[in-house]
Amino acid sequence: MARELPIFPLPIVLFPGAPQPLHVFEPRYRQLLADCLAADRRFGIAYIPAERDAGVEPLPRPGDVGCVAVIRNTQGLPDGRSNVLTVGERRFVLIDWVSSDRPYRLARVDEFDDEPVDASEAVTIELPADPQLLSFQVAAALELPPEAKRGLLALRSTTARLRQLATLVGPLVADAERRAAVRQRAKSNGRGGPHPQIEQAT
Repeated sequence: MARELPIFPLPIVLFPGAPQPLHVFEPRYRQLLADCLAADRRFGIAYIPAERDAGVEPLPRPGDVGCVAVIRNTQGLPDGRSNVLTVGERRFVLIDWVSSDRPYRLARVDEFDDEPVDASEAVTIELPADPQLLSFQVAAALELPPEAKRGLLALRSTTARLRQLATLVGPLVADAERRAAVRQRAKSNGRGGPHPQIEQAT
């Protein structure tokens, strides 16, 4: 069911169940924070690129996927800024922008969950007790490009998300192993060990 939600555009992709600390300093988002604390403590985080054209405010577009952020804790600072701890809740699709007298953006959104997991598929990939939460936490923890994370956030199948994560993790692990091997060789050479190429040449 569609609902109205304050939107905080940020260059991050928030996943359900993932913690997200924020530092709020702009006056319009200070107002958003105050309004949310006076209501249900929820607002939407929708991705925008960190790079932006001068004089142009980047905005999410209708059809973009975001995540509801629930305010867990706030720490007000003397100058009006705040440190805020949020946690991702449900995902949403941005339907359209809503006219408002508030200084921040308000959107009509449609929240959604994953489709039910097929038991036979769950057995084949040995899912733990809560596969949906696992898939979100793994996606949030991996160092992936924003577009890859946005794609994972938009998927409505837990099984598809886990399979996509499996294909993404493989190259990351291989790269980490290569870097570890290079560091190990560098340490060995730094302690006066033989350089492998020189040793082979002789």
